[in-house]
Amino acid sequence: MSEEIIIQPGMSIKHYWRDLWRYRELFWFLSWRDILVRYKQTVIGVAWSVLRPLLTMIVFTVVFGRLAKLPAEAGAPYPVMVFAAMLPWNFFSNALSEGSNSLIANANMLTKVYFPRLIVPASSVIVALVDFLISFAILLLLMAWYSFAPGWRMVAIPLFLGLAFMVSFGFSLWFAALNVKYRDFRYVVPFIVQFGLYVSPVGFSSAIVPEKWRLLYSLNPMVGVIDGFRWAILGGGSAIHWPGFCLSCAISVLVFLGGIRYFRRMEREFADVI
Repeated sequence: MSEEIIIQPGMSIKHYWRDLWRYRELFWFLSWRDILVRYKQTVIGVAWSVLRPLLTMIVFTVVFGRLAKLPAEAGAPYPVMVFAAMLPWNFFSNALSEGSNSLIANANMLTKVYFPRLIVPASSVIVALVDFLISFAILLLLMAWYSFAPGWRMVAIPLFLGLAFMVSFGFSLWFAALNVKYRDFRYVVPFIVQFGLYVSPVGFSSAIVPEKWRLLYSLNPMVGVIDGFRWAILGGGSAIHWPGFCLSCAISVLVFLGGIRYFRRMEREFADVI
C-alpha cells in the first residue's frame, strides 16, 4: 500500500507562521544574497548608497530652500531637515522597488520547491534596511558638519522605523502579488516612487500645508512616518500634527495587514501563474 504525501502551503495561520520560523535560514540566505548582489555587482558599490541621497538632498535644498525660500523646520539647517526625511523615504522606495519584483526575480525557486513565499519579499526589505543604516551614518556626519546636536528624541527612531517598515512591507506585498498576475505593474511601481517623492514632505516641511488640508494630506501614510522622523531627529522645535499622524498610523496598519491578507490569498496561485 503506497502512501501519498501532499504538501499544501498555508493550511492554517498557525502552520504558516510555524513554517516561517522553520525556514528562517532560507530568509537569512536570501537576504545575504540580495545584499551581495546589490553592492558587489555595481561599478561604485556602497558609494551609490551614499551619493544618491546626498545628491537628492542637494537638489531639494537648492530648489525648495534657496529658490522657493521655504522655511526650515525647528530652526534646523535646511539640508539636515531634508536628509531627516530622506531616511524613511529611501527606505520605503528601496523596499517597494526590491520587494515588488522579488517574486518575479525568484520565479525558478517558486516553481520548484515549497516554502512560505512571504520570505521572498521580506528578505528584500533587509537590503533597504542596510541602505537606511548607511544613510543614517551620513546624517550623523551632516549634523556634525552643521554643529546641530540631536536631542533625547533620537531614542524614538526605532519606533518610527518600525512604522516605516509596516508601510514599506505592506505595499511590497500588495505589489509583489499583483506583479505576478499582472506583469505591467512593474511599470507602475517606479511611477509611484517618483510621484510619491514630490507629494510627500521630503523636500519641504509638512507644516506649510494649510491646517484645513492636513488630514487629507495625511492620507499619505509616509507623511506620518516622515513627520515622526523629523520630530525625533530635529528636536524640540519640531512638532507633530497628532490628528494627521494618528490617521497615517491607522492607514499604515491597514496597508500592512491588508498586504499580508492579500498576499496569503494569492500565494497558492504563484507557482501556476508565474
